[in-house]
Amino acid sequence: MFLRPLEPRTARTTAEVIKFALWPLAVMTVLNRVFIKAVNGFITDDYRPVYQASLDFLNGRPVYTANFDSVDPHYLYPPSGTLLIAPIAAIDYEKSRWLFIALNAIAILIAWYLLLRLFRYTLNSVAAPALLLAMFTSETVINTLVFTNVNGCVLLAELIFIHLLLKRRDLWAGAALGLSIAVKPTLAPLLLIALVRGQWKVFVTALGVPLGLTAIAWPLSKDPEKFLTRTAPYIFESRDYFNSAIVGNGEYYGLPPWLTWGMRVVLGVLVLISLWLLYRYYREDELFFVCTASGVLLTASFLLSSLGQMYYSMMLFPFLMTVVLRNSVLRNWPAWLAIFGFMSYDKWLSDRWQHIGRNLEYLRITFGWGLLLIVVFCVLGDRYLAARREGRLPFGIDPAWMRSAPDPRGEAPQRPVPAADSAPAAETPRPHNGSAPVEQNRISVEP
Repeated sequence: MFLRPLEPRTARTTAEVIKFALWPLAVMTVLNRVFIKAVNGFITDDYRPVYQASLDFLNGRPVYTANFDSVDPHYLYPPSGTLLIAPIAAIDYEKSRWLFIALNAIAILIAWYLLLRLFRYTLNSVAAPALLLAMFTSETVINTLVFTNVNGCVLLAELIFIHLLLKRRDLWAGAALGLSIAVKPTLAPLLLIALVRGQWKVFVTALGVPLGLTAIAWPLSKDPEKFLTRTAPYIFESRDYFNSAIVGNGEYYGLPPWLTWGMRVVLGVLVLISLWLLYRYYREDELFFVCTASGVLLTASFLLSSLGQMYYSMMLFPFLMTVVLRNSVLRNWPAWLAIFGFMSYDKWLSDRWQHIGRNLEYLRITFGWGLLLIVVFCVLGDRYLAARREGRLPFGIDPAWMRSAPDPRGEAPQRPVPAADSAPAAETPRPHNGSAPVEQNRISVEP
């Protein structure tokens, strides 16, 4: 009976065929990434400076002593992050690194499951192995494990935050976000989502947790003030290596400051317009709004700030998953061309065409993030202009076909929104600021 679920069966439906094919591919890919690639490691080692800083913290030695003139990975976590991570140095380096790889791999797997549940898919759906395979073939997951970075735990914190935010459990949502901010501020832009939704209690724990941990860590550290006087200024400086932000590539290619600032300002304006349209017309569609707005905010922070690295893109998984929603802004080929740029593990360095290959490899992440923001702006802008032209703005900006299209789950399609000049008064839909509820928007891939 125990082995019954493992018995080979002949698939009866297309969905079962896909599931039977994808599960072995997904599982073996996960095992390869965790036990082979990650354990083998790479010349880039994000973990060694973290381990050394933790060891120094536990032994009462100065922590913030990195040589910022080198291009080696530096220890940049604040005292609160040092306090949280310090226990990893209680054992020797090799076993500690393996443990940290396992910790991040488990965090990514839990985040994968939470992402499925967020969009109401089960482990029995086709989406489960497809999403697992996609995640573990992406550059962001592979290099997070290979470089032994903490990004897997940050992704888990993001998924927990989104789940709890949507359930209005504000203090716990803020606590999850606060723990991640205590280590690195990657998810700090998500506080804006809580702000515009009026969930003020999120700020209590999102700011209180890192401040409390800092208060504990400060007297225990040998040189905590060096983080403020030495490390923090370096964090806010732009650098021309391992930096896919606009300013980083601008410095690498020698672009004039006015040009890099011009690109940052123009894209910043597009981001602001996109966020306004999302808030104005989609905030009642909570899942779509939270995941899409968070994706726009995080992409903008990677691209427009002083530092953006490719594996930060892991935090965009909730945004990319919105493709299963009928009103998703990602259901077009330019969006996935952009996603290929910053998610693909392919290398474009060429022995035959070295100059072209180097440019493709260095710029594809920057172009990918930038194109994604442009796509979001264009899709939302086109919807807005079409709705204004057709007099549908009081009823939202989703095209009429989204409501009248058949539902793959076999449910009755929604009635299309009538044009303002032809709708009978008795049948005019009630104006609202959001689109249809997510239960009626989701595209199912279950059999």
